[in-house]
Amino acid sequence: MSVASCAFVVTACGGGADTKDGASAPKPAAKALTAAELNKRVVTQGDVKDHDIKKPGKKDAFAPGSVSVAKAACDPVGQVLSALPPTESVASVQRLVVHESAAAKKGMPSMKELADLTEDEAEQATIDSLDITKTMTSLWSYDGDDAAQALATLREAGKKCAGGFTMTTDGEKQQVTKVTEEKLSAGDDAVAWTVGTKAAGTTADTKVVVLRVGNTLAGFSSFNIAAVTRGEAFDQPTAVIEKQVTKLR
Repeated sequence: MSVASCAFVVTACGGGADTKDGASAPKPAAKALTAAELNKRVVTQGDVKDHDIKKPGKKDAFAPGSVSVAKAACDPVGQVLSALPPTESVASVQRLVVHESAAAKKGMPSMKELADLTEDEAEQATIDSLDITKTMTSLWSYDGDDAAQALATLREAGKKCAGGFTMTTDGEKQQVTKVTEEKLSAGDDAVAWTVGTKAAGTTADTKVVVLRVGNTLAGFSSFNIAAVTRGEAFDQPTAVIEKQVTKLR
């Protein structure tokens, strides 16, 4: 809070005395969590059973400013799809969360195993070994009610851009073909979508969730390699989301 605002709200800065009419003085705006505080609250290895959690490498995450969207109204959607904050945040941290199915943990079938399978069985077994869900989990902190405003802006952008838009990430253009709303109740407020994309002739769906707890947003951008290959639907990473909400409370 600045000196000027502190002078204006004297009781909030100087001891919490009541106003003349007996009502409590306004509380100072909530301060954003620092990066160090976010690091204590983000999910970490051991928090979610059967999930591997680590800090993302440079090749795993997009840098701020690396994403541009042709339609300004759709920019918040393009940013969170890329695991970046919908509007500028005070601080942020990220973790890459990986969940492998039992088949994926076994790895690719050996040549001997493939030889005993039909062509269709071999193809399905190979795809099963790619049943891996990767979720980029992000925390973004804001001052005051900026987090609530950012989420409201994001929700409106999702409605306006449901039919898709064009975006460029690290110089590579891709088409967002759809932004389909999903029902999800988490945190104090939340938005959830399945976002369809097409790049270099390849189509894919990404699950996107952004929720708010107090003045912090948590973002989840996830995809499943086997589901993308088969063109099948897959679930939101609910176990990761639930644990992250718990750690933010």
